[in-house]
Amino acid sequence: MSAALEHATPQTFDALMAGPGPLRVAYFWGPDCPNCEIFARELPELLPGLPAGVRVVKVNAYDYPELARRFAIAGIPAFVLFKDGRKLGMMRQYYGREYWLTVVKEQAAGAGS
Repeated sequence: MSAALEHATPQTFDALMAGPGPLRVAYFWGPDCPNCEIFARELPELLPGLPAGVRVVKVNAYDYPELARRFAIAGIPAFVLFKDGRKLGMMRQYYGREYWLTVVKEQAAGAGS
């Protein structure tokens, strides 16, 4: 089973990130963002490579600026990683498939264990 992709709003974000369980990646993006478009094109190929249970939660930073401000998102795409309901850290850019997959897999395997 590959990783799940979900969409978040301010009303659903905390519930999607909270509680025990596998790694969750909040993906902050916006329209007319060239690097967001690159990541979005590659995401369908990235999801099957993630450990089972990992959830990628998409947040439009322009539609929900309060969530972007909450995590000090100054540029997009940005990725905030959560495990067991706590923030582990963030990636402030998309540096390509290999880097992104390596960071997410390492955090899924080791963080919070």
